[in-house]
Amino acid sequence: MTERLQIENLYKIFSNQPQPAMDLLARGADKDEVQAETGMVVGLNNVSLTVPTGAMYMIMGLSGSGKSTLARCVNRLNEPTAGRILLDGEDIVALNDHDLREVRRTRISMVFQHFALLPNRTVIENVEFGLKLRGLAVKKRRSRAEDVLSIVGLDRWGYHFPHELSGGMRQRVGLARALATDADVLVMDEAFSALDPLIRTEMQDELLRLQRSLKKTILFITHDFQEALKLGNVIAIMADGKVMREGTPQSIVSEPGSDYVAAFTNDVDRSRLFDAASVMQAGAPVASAGRVKVVAGEGTGGFALNDEGRVVGRIDAASLDRARSGGNIDAEAQSDFLSVRRDSKLLDVARMCRGTQDLAVTDEDGRFVGIVSPSKVLAAISATSQAGSKRPTEETLHA
Repeated sequence: MTERLQIENLYKIFSNQPQPAMDLLARGADKDEVQAETGMVVGLNNVSLTVPTGAMYMIMGLSGSGKSTLARCVNRLNEPTAGRILLDGEDIVALNDHDLREVRRTRISMVFQHFALLPNRTVIENVEFGLKLRGLAVKKRRSRAEDVLSIVGLDRWGYHFPHELSGGMRQRVGLARALATDADVLVMDEAFSALDPLIRTEMQDELLRLQRSLKKTILFITHDFQEALKLGNVIAIMADGKVMREGTPQSIVSEPGSDYVAAFTNDVDRSRLFDAASVMQAGAPVASAGRVKVVAGEGTGGFALNDEGRVVGRIDAASLDRARSGGNIDAEAQSDFLSVRRDSKLLDVARMCRGTQDLAVTDEDGRFVGIVSPSKVLAAISATSQAGSKRPTEETLHA
């Protein structure tokens, strides 16, 4: 996966004369120490991260962690104090005003928490507004706006005004406006935070649906760890303007790396986060006969595979010993085997388990990729963080 957006050693000091704060940070001072000595607020402190093309990259943290500051630096609504922001290799920080306006019009779009719709314009006029600023002809921008409204399910609402729509519908308009420009990167700053819980869940599902087809590069800012887990390919957790942990949702829950990050993971439903691939073991070949071979894991049994790599039967412990000794594999294979796809969530895998019988794990084409045992499924579901159960707060953050 190629790198669409790279952020390198980014700093933001809220001051017209930031050098004293930068000097303190270079000597190892933290955000509180800088503010106590200089009165300056550190928004970002040496932030580096990479957003791959087509990824849903989640930035999360508590209030004051720097996540929204980072979002606003990406398109220079906040001017970075130091560092680079590379969009397909071009440094946004170094752009002049003219080139920056062009990037904002064509390459980076924002979706805000409070919709930011123009109340005196219709829905379709709001959606096409960025295209109008770009100078696109009336018919072309109207056609594009109609197409995007259809994508987000609002094609019948184009000629209504924002006050006639529900909160979730208005947020869809904001999303449609961002999509209409066909920008390379969408920056979504707490885009669903103002919505009621049920509507918020619906919007999350809608975004996932759109992302499966559009494959946009999205930088999504949130304070909700469950939202980050649900939506994100990669998550960066921030505190005091710094990135505390970066990784896939599963890796962060498995290896938080600090008590601060671990505290976010305590209430995570592991059965819905982890999949069969996360607990499977590779099957090692132990015997073959003609076009059929037997693979086994650490357990007492194995599986018979045809020459296409598809499971054709289960081999129990006694049969496995006979297969190793040259027995008839076809005769030993039992047809009552269990199989799951590697992306099956552990909750679904657990429902399929029968006693101690291992399950075959297959890829999207039905080919064997590994073996999973019920004991490992249950162990992964029941695993808990070693940190305390208390969720991090503004007070405990600095403890």
